[in-house]
Amino acid sequence: MAVKIRLARMGAKKKPYYRVVVADAESPRDGRFLEIIGTYDPHKDPVDVNIKQDRLKDWLGKGAQPTTTVAALLKRLADSPATT
Repeated sequence: MAVKIRLARMGAKKKPYYRVVVADAESPRDGRFLEIIGTYDPHKDPVDVNIKQDRLKDWLGKGAQPTTTVAALLKRLADSPATT
């Protein structure tokens, strides 16, 4: 079973809000998932990305592969200055 870290779309029409989820690669975009590890809100300024770092590291250690979009979000988080 291939496991992916990807976005699941939530929110109203024209106002998307995403959950960062760990899911089987064959399940649909908004279908079954194994765990919610974060959120992504593109409508806030600046963009709001919250990810549980401990759960992310755990799933990456187990072999889960992030999608291209999630990888870009993770890179943005790594490049941003730490907030207190």
